[in-house]
Amino acid sequence: MSAYTKCALGLRGLTILRKDLRSGGGWRSAAVLLAGLLGATLVPAAPAAAVHGAVPGDFNGDGYSDAVLPAPGANVAGQEAAGAVVVLYGSASGLSATRRKTITQNVAGVPSSAEPFDRFGSATATADLNRDGYADLVVSAPYEDTAKGKNAGLVTVSWGSKSGLTTATELPSPDKDPGYFGIDLSALGAGPGAKTQVLVGGWSGSALFRGPFSRTGTFGSVALEDMTPSVGSVTLGDFNGDTTPDPAVVTVGLSDLSGGAVYTDLGFADHPLAGNGRIAASGDLNGDGYADLVVGDPDEPETTSGDGALGGRVLVWYGTATGIADDARPVQVTQNTAGVPGTSERHDAFGGALAVADLNRDGLADIVVGTPYEGVAGKSQSGEVTIIPGRRTGALGTGSYSFNQYTAGVPGGNEAQDLLGTTVSVGDVNKDGKPELFVGAAGENNLTGAVWVFPGGASGPTAKGSRVFTAASVNLTQYNDTLLGGSGLFWVI
Repeated sequence: MSAYTKCALGLRGLTILRKDLRSGGGWRSAAVLLAGLLGATLVPAAPAAAVHGAVPGDFNGDGYSDAVLPAPGANVAGQEAAGAVVVLYGSASGLSATRRKTITQNVAGVPSSAEPFDRFGSATATADLNRDGYADLVVSAPYEDTAKGKNAGLVTVSWGSKSGLTTATELPSPDKDPGYFGIDLSALGAGPGAKTQVLVGGWSGSALFRGPFSRTGTFGSVALEDMTPSVGSVTLGDFNGDTTPDPAVVTVGLSDLSGGAVYTDLGFADHPLAGNGRIAASGDLNGDGYADLVVGDPDEPETTSGDGALGGRVLVWYGTATGIADDARPVQVTQNTAGVPGTSERHDAFGGALAVADLNRDGLADIVVGTPYEGVAGKSQSGEVTIIPGRRTGALGTGSYSFNQYTAGVPGGNEAQDLLGTTVSVGDVNKDGKPELFVGAAGENNLTGAVWVFPGGASGPTAKGSRVFTAASVNLTQYNDTLLGGSGLFWVI
């Protein structure tokens, strides 16, 4: 498919958007200009749904982390796709669908109100922003209409307390004319003051909020970075080891790349890293004390000689004492990499979801990769998730393993178009020191979605004892399009 006719299912049904910036339908003139400087054209497939979901956080201070299950397609009080977030409270026995709190924009204390297609819960992030010992939940509604315009977007913080998430405030966009503010979110609490940050992506670029934060809604400062093309994914990581978070962003798709451009040097549109993708995450893969940048690039190359990899890929830039240099070359991992299960096949979308966390407690972060379009046991696009262990030395790939619905012990039927691996996240919800793996499948049950929980084991998550939460099990009972677990990159890959 030509880069100028890339399309995606519209977020309001089956509308297909083929608008090209060069045909007079540009999203933002500044983005067009910068794309020209880059020698590329932005490809505005339907505004990309957010790609990250929050890791579990202890919102009520009982010592157990609580799981976050976004449902951006949930209908609320008759308002189609207004969106919701379901919090499952952790305990010594794990998670239960009956121990939950459902947050919508109609809940008292949450800014705004539920309206059609706000898609509250499109992106979520977790951190103790005000350093009071309770985790806080950041939630976006990137299609919210505000006083600043249609689809301007809204980001809120629900504040943790002894009673859980009871009050919320807004993180306002610093732009006068925002677009889809909150397409993606990242939050990191690395210390007091400015060492705690929230990074928000959107059509205007990215906004970096620095602490100190307070539950009344105040924060230390905010900086708008609008010199890079429109941002589709964001992450925060300490790439140079100075204990202060560093931002990294991935733009929306560019016409001469298999995905979007990757930046750590924000504000310089002519300084992208070598490589590209759709979704970013960070963590210390080799134990050297520096966070490493990991980017999923699930799209196929536009041409046989173009950038990208058959079936998708993951790129890794290693952090150093001076951060990640503009000319740093990434390490590439695909399903053809030695030790990685499976084979690179056309349209697998390896890298379509991404998380970085230490699953086997060896002190090294591991890469969790979603491959939502992987065919399994003759069922097309049933989906799979792969864990690539971190390594102090040697090539990434050795010791990798995968789960799918055909794996023994995994509940649910292996069905076509389930899209297991649409979203992934990691967190310990039973306080046994062995983090659980959470895997979303947007296509499950007529796009109502579902989330699988793989228990933590001695050497990582296991299929034995795994369980699934469907939309109906948490009382989200509409017939279709709930998207429990989040939509990830479903709309753009």
